[in-house]
Amino acid sequence: MLKVKIQQASPSPLQINLECAPGELHALVGPSGSGKTTALRTIAGLNKPASGKIECDGHVWFETDDLGNTVQQLSPAERSCGFLFQQYALFPHLSALGNVMIPLQNSDLNTTQRKAISLDLLDRMGIANLAERMPNQLSGGQQQRVALARALARQPKVLLLDEPFSAIDTPTRQSLYKTLADLRSDLNIPILLVTHDLREADLLADQITVIDRGISLQTAPPQVLFQKPRNSRVAELVGISNMFHGVFDAGSLSWDGCDMVFNVADKGKIPPNVRVAWVIPQSGLSVHASPSNASLPAVVEKMSSLGQIAVIQLRIQNSQNTIEWEASSAEVKRLCMEVSSLMHLELDGNQIHIMPLRLINDPRRFIDR
Repeated sequence: MLKVKIQQASPSPLQINLECAPGELHALVGPSGSGKTTALRTIAGLNKPASGKIECDGHVWFETDDLGNTVQQLSPAERSCGFLFQQYALFPHLSALGNVMIPLQNSDLNTTQRKAISLDLLDRMGIANLAERMPNQLSGGQQQRVALARALARQPKVLLLDEPFSAIDTPTRQSLYKTLADLRSDLNIPILLVTHDLREADLLADQITVIDRGISLQTAPPQVLFQKPRNSRVAELVGISNMFHGVFDAGSLSWDGCDMVFNVADKGKIPPNVRVAWVIPQSGLSVHASPSNASLPAVVEKMSSLGQIAVIQLRIQNSQNTIEWEASSAEVKRLCMEVSSLMHLELDGNQIHIMPLRLINDPRRFIDR
């Protein structure tokens, strides 16, 4: 188990609190410069936080006392981390095999044993036949496999991946996803993945932590995160398109700029008669050709096709509010839908998720000054 609870106020804010179990892949997502890579580097010992604790497999790598004095700080070499960088960082003068053998140089193993372990790792990556090639003779995907094999050579207790697939073409990326999935079950160690690609995080991760300006805002499984963000800033960062504002009062939710009022479950976490942000997943939307007592008239403003899926932008009649609806091409055809068509939209109040409306979205407010 990897446990991280670290904090600092300068030179840049950092407040990260997360756990990652063996065999679990935990993704860190957020905008550029949000502190994702800094979090990985801090875990690896390349940065020192002001206070906190980093523990892996029952061993404390870093810890401060209540006064902020450091009581434990292992060097990067003493921390059992496999670190895979975005730009591979292969030694250009060494072969693929030579690169993988580098972490084993100071071990008690002889040259034959180091070579055997390294060849086995290259074989697990599916590139044992490229062992003698130099990095400039390898494709980007092949270089990344060599770098991954090297990161695993020391049998690390945790694997840290810093946007490892961002510079690779889509087919190669899909192949590396499969390799990583196979490794997860074999290695049974915590894996932290930094990515800016939300689809990648959704596909690969068991848990996702959203980071903004160095602060971890929410940690949740992908499905929970995308359907129930903690606040409007999280919803914005994970790209939820259907986010709106209104007033919530004892189970009744109004919609700014619209006469519709929804009945929403009151969990007692939001004060009465307060402004909120709210989101609704695609499963909570339905569109019909004919009106009903629960429907809102909406005009089709834009239609975009993505293969067999169409993304429809609907504007609520007599309102400035627009909402996105995703449907199959067959459903669009059945409704005879086209731009300027009048449709009738229903929203399932049971699937509406209400959040605090953060007027100031700067997460640095969470750090004590």
